[in-house]
Amino acid sequence: MAEKKAAANEKPRIGVFVCHCGSNIGGFVDVPSVAEYAKTLPDVVYSTDNLYTCAEDGLASIREGIRKHDLNRVIVASCTPRTHAPLFQATCESAGLNKYMFTFVNIREHCSWVHMKEKDKASKKAKDLIRMGVARARLLEPQEEAKVEVTPASVVVGGGVSGMTAALSMADMGFPVHLVERDGELGGFIRNLNNLYVTEKSASETIKPLIEKVKAHKNIHLHLNSQLKGVEGFIGNYEVVIGTKGAEDLKAKVGTIVIATGALEFVPEGLYGYNQYPNVVTLTEFEILCKKKTLPKLKNVAFIQCVGSRGQVKSYCSRICCNVAIKNAINIVDNYENMLGLMEKSGTVVEKIPVETKATDEIMERRRRRRGRERGEEGEAEEVKLGPSEKIEVTVFNRDVMAYGVEHELTYNKAREKRVKFVRYTTDHLPKVYMEGNQLMIAYFHETLKLERTMPVDMVVLSTPLVGQPDAGELSQMLKVPLGQEGFFLEAHVKLRPVDFATDGIYVCGTCRGPADITECATQASAAASRAAIPMAKGYVQAEALTSVVDETKCSGCGTCIQVCPYGALRKNEKGYAEVIVAACKGCGCCGATCPEGAITMTNYTDAQLLAESRAALEEV
Repeated sequence: MAEKKAAANEKPRIGVFVCHCGSNIGGFVDVPSVAEYAKTLPDVVYSTDNLYTCAEDGLASIREGIRKHDLNRVIVASCTPRTHAPLFQATCESAGLNKYMFTFVNIREHCSWVHMKEKDKASKKAKDLIRMGVARARLLEPQEEAKVEVTPASVVVGGGVSGMTAALSMADMGFPVHLVERDGELGGFIRNLNNLYVTEKSASETIKPLIEKVKAHKNIHLHLNSQLKGVEGFIGNYEVVIGTKGAEDLKAKVGTIVIATGALEFVPEGLYGYNQYPNVVTLTEFEILCKKKTLPKLKNVAFIQCVGSRGQVKSYCSRICCNVAIKNAINIVDNYENMLGLMEKSGTVVEKIPVETKATDEIMERRRRRRGRERGEEGEAEEVKLGPSEKIEVTVFNRDVMAYGVEHELTYNKAREKRVKFVRYTTDHLPKVYMEGNQLMIAYFHETLKLERTMPVDMVVLSTPLVGQPDAGELSQMLKVPLGQEGFFLEAHVKLRPVDFATDGIYVCGTCRGPADITECATQASAAASRAAIPMAKGYVQAEALTSVVDETKCSGCGTCIQVCPYGALRKNEKGYAEVIVAACKGCGCCGATCPEGAITMTNYTDAQLLAESRAALEEV
């Protein structure tokens, strides 16, 4: 359908569609009266209400209203524009109306949900918001979106499971990929691990086929001992500089960038005797001992969860620690004898091994007697063959067990069946690790018995959280993408755009985004690769016409706008004046707000539109 012509000098014909949103809005706002009020506003020629405007019958009413009443501007008063504005804009386009002649008025988050107990006032505020929307809509002008060509190549930063999966996915689609890894080999953090809970094979054997595929793929250019040294440009046209040890810097032009730099284990200095007592290790150090088959002779092993996390040092829960501890608890119960070897100094583990205590032998003897009585045997119980869980005692001290997902819950149940003990503690009664002679001890408060108890142990394994890479801040500034308060990269929207950055053309996956297990990392990597492939496959991106515009007759070339732009969307042209990179601009308005000369305005959010909206807010119903 040919697009309806709507120029600035054409008399506005506005249609208003007010949504009940079921009971979300209709339960707290008198929607019919709001729709009737809209009819009284200047240039509104049609107004109606719908139960669900986003449903097909609601969208059909918009198309029919545009056709029947010759509307050249449309207002929908409903829920959040973040989720539904593209839908309504596409509906307007399908009816031949320029998408930028549409205005969204949010009367759910801004009205009904915050005034649930004040229906009259909520209805009045809804009328105010629609009146403001109408005032702005009268000044709307049609806009054209610019097309920007995209270079069909990508760079992936990080050679762990996430980075390799993303690179392989895009390479299989036929796109050249530069895979940049700072270490001398691929694999990332997983190289430290003994095994994964998704398989019984060793971690190295599990990822070996993936590494071989990456190395052999003709579309993947592997850069080991390398790092990203510079990035310039915008979506579709990034100029990256890759620095490699012992070689000249490589410059490459790519269309998209995927960040998969991974995370590190938090080092619990000063907590629970770490680096102070023998055989107090972190979860990763324990995995390394198991992998190298250098565990000492053990009778009792204790895992302590949430070491340094959930308010102790870091505020967040690392999510995966419980599942990794449970996996290791099962592993040591089932396979301890296979991992027993000569003791080697690794991390904080030292040569001195705590001696076995009489208390442990007594516990084992009582258990043998109890098992004999359960079988109905009289007198002295005969020797009963010990199961693997009775050869070694495993206790997991936890605040609560975060075994999320069906498979992890089944693994947790499996650990309990193998007699791995789970002892809960609270922040008011944290476990204490200390030495009694040459014996490592744990003192804890038994929440059920309400008693202080002690336990002799041969090894304490501390479950610490994952933390962001120390150089994440430098990469954040280079790419102009945000970091969260805990040092992980921050996605554009946790639900709507979970692997996108707010800066177009740059994507994120894996543990650099936050703690995640191997399966989640692979899934995120595939999602990031899919998102990055869309503009490369199309060959262009169509930038929204919500950008800043520079009036060179007013611009002094001071560069203030360039400094404040969070997306790097401004630069100086050959005349020394500010110039907008349309593909990178998000129309946030920071440049216009800080320009001392008033030389920058925003398309679709002009000063005249905003002032009209503000004046309408002050009018009485």
